[in-house]
Amino acid sequence: MMQHHQSGRPVAGPSSSGSNNSGNTVINRSKVIKGPSSRTTNGGGEASSASASAGGEAGHYNNNNNNNNTIKGGGATAASVSANEFKTKTVLKEAVDAVVSSFAKHSQGYGRVNVVEALQEFWQMKQARGADLKNGALVIYESVPSSSPPYVCYVTLPGGSCFGSFQNCPTKAEARRSAAKIALMNSVFNEHPSRQISDDFIEKAVAEARASFKGDPDEADNPNTGIGAFRFMLEANKGRTMLEFQELMTVFQLLHWNGSLKAMRERQCSRQEVVAHYSHRALDDDMRSQMALDWIAREQETPGIVSRELNMAERELEAARLAGRELRFPKEKREILMLACSQVAHGDGLSS
Repeated sequence: MMQHHQSGRPVAGPSSSGSNNSGNTVINRSKVIKGPSSRTTNGGGEASSASASAGGEAGHYNNNNNNNNTIKGGGATAASVSANEFKTKTVLKEAVDAVVSSFAKHSQGYGRVNVVEALQEFWQMKQARGADLKNGALVIYESVPSSSPPYVCYVTLPGGSCFGSFQNCPTKAEARRSAAKIALMNSVFNEHPSRQISDDFIEKAVAEARASFKGDPDEADNPNTGIGAFRFMLEANKGRTMLEFQELMTVFQLLHWNGSLKAMRERQCSRQEVVAHYSHRALDDDMRSQMALDWIAREQETPGIVSRELNMAERELEAARLAGRELRFPKEKREILMLACSQVAHGDGLSS
């Protein structure tokens, strides 16, 4: 069972200056803050799944090289792989520390800053300035149960974006601070104007997506194609930040992963209809339960598929956490599969 903690007292006067880098288990998810807000993902974002998420067929679009901070293992030997991982983690830590240090200078002079309190204060400041935080500005921490280090902690921001401790943490308190650091860096960077969806951003994003999949130029204006659906979603979210857009895209990523988008296509639902409907649908316990039911049905047809998919999801989540990436999609996958697995083990179904 995940342990939830609320952050402590807020510190005064956080800055919105940027940088050039950017629970409970499923059954008890009602305690997790949900709802839209404004934030960003590391290094430019997980605005992936141009049409794999939005419409289903064209694949994935990654904005601003979001893999810059991903652990790379392309070396021919174990030594080179280890060196690459060490270098990547060092660069990530330096980037995070630089943002936190800058934040400290703006908010508390040149003294040290309590990143957990600073992160909470940042979101309280955004709420005070009129940010649409439907469920409040509370930041939620989840400590992964463990009897020995390294300890792991996840932090969920008010709109649903999730980050995790990216360092090997000898204490639970250090794991919490590590998660708060990466979340604070992303929160601050998300305020930069370049992180807002504009007309220029949309044209560049669609052009890159079309080039990646060698699509017909006319497809971008047809909402029934994957690229067209991607454009439709971007235009519908003009003025929002990349973190806000990623929160929306997580729903479509899950629908694509779960096979729901394919099923809707087979029922002759247009991509535009699907996008319009799910753009206003919150990722809640009911949606998770429906997806878990789908996996229970697959388990009955192919025994062992849920446990295999769960193992893959856990590996994906771990790799993303250590790379300092936004974690909502892999974390939701794991929790949906955990819910399905628990029901399979008890021989029960889920109420719809």
